[in-house]
Amino acid sequence: MFLTDEQQAILNGEKGETMAKVMKTLVMYGEAFGADKMVPVTSQYNHLVTSFGLKMISPVYELMNQLIEAGAISQQKFSMDPRPLDKNVPANFLQNFIFNNFMYSKQDFYEGQLKQLGLLNEDAFTCACYLDQVGNKPQKGEVLSWAESSAVVYANSVLGARCNRNSGIMDIMGSIAGCVPHFGLLTDEGRKATWIVKVETTKKPEAQLLGSAIGMKVMEDVPYIYGMDKWLGTELDDAACTYLKDFGAATASNGAVGLYHMDKLTPEAAEQAEALICKGAQVYVIDDAELQRVQDNYPVIWKNPDAKPKLCFVGCPHMSLQQLKDWTDRVEQGLAETGNKKVLIPTVFTTAPGVKKEFEKTDYAQRLKKTGVILSDICPLMYMNNPLCGKMPVITCSNKLRTYTTARFYTEDEILVKITKGGK
Repeated sequence: MFLTDEQQAILNGEKGETMAKVMKTLVMYGEAFGADKMVPVTSQYNHLVTSFGLKMISPVYELMNQLIEAGAISQQKFSMDPRPLDKNVPANFLQNFIFNNFMYSKQDFYEGQLKQLGLLNEDAFTCACYLDQVGNKPQKGEVLSWAESSAVVYANSVLGARCNRNSGIMDIMGSIAGCVPHFGLLTDEGRKATWIVKVETTKKPEAQLLGSAIGMKVMEDVPYIYGMDKWLGTELDDAACTYLKDFGAATASNGAVGLYHMDKLTPEAAEQAEALICKGAQVYVIDDAELQRVQDNYPVIWKNPDAKPKLCFVGCPHMSLQQLKDWTDRVEQGLAETGNKKVLIPTVFTTAPGVKKEFEKTDYAQRLKKTGVILSDICPLMYMNNPLCGKMPVITCSNKLRTYTTARFYTEDEILVKITKGGK
């Protein structure tokens, strides 16, 4: 791998042993993937995936201490994935005991380390850092050092930035060194599509379901998707971006997609169109029957498949401001149709702290509260990692949460019926 004189000097130890180890880590990472050089990280902010103070990851805290003591802090301020805890989210005594004593007992300590390393602010805890209310939205062409899969695929696809699917800790290494290895989705060739996906459904497909189908089919490859302009239009307005947020998260978690191109819509597809498609690309056709087949084949891993749901999560990735407003309207309407005053299943809507603050300035906040829905900025996945919570029958319309936990997937319409009208 070619290194500049400055990069080689850091590797040789001219900025100290710790910085040399940071650079060596990045070089070894790049060599493993055939990188030809290092390129500068050009975004204003970074985003880190490891936001949880798990007691068991003591090596992370030791590493952070070494970085802090050596003055090897991030060259960028950074946002983080969501916090793992919120006292407002339902949990019994034993669940809370495990959360606070065996799982996330190092949360406050870890957040103290993050502040010293360059945490953006107290509200910078969300998987959807690119939302306007958070402020970490990279520009087209900027090179990133991110690791959160749902944020990486959004940045690459919707914003046209450039970032590989890095692992946790590699994200801050790139930010400290100010450079990342040049391979994969940072290259023009690596951003070309090796799959053509034709969406031929008779109605607008559920974002989380369509993303799941594509992710499981193409895995880590890049798909070029036709047919969605019929449902999303050709402008990246708020509705389209919200759809792509949830769609992309499903492609990234149900598969390993780091970039997709949506014909006539996403930046590179709008500019280059078919020039982005590799010769000999495979074809995948998605119709109503294919989406139904995908959903029908999701495993149900509850101990009792017929159990009554005890909790519902909506918002993984975190919900946008408009989503919160739309869901408030839908929940109110669903309750009105049955005469119920509050949701029949404890329900948690999750969103970014900044979005939560903006939402609470509107009349929607009190309306949602009256329905019994809890508004939180928690990470549902981290909540479900508690073994006692994992045993609960939890439902969700998030394919990411379904994939990583025991939560059971239903479409948004199905979730709405369950929380407002009941029934199986």
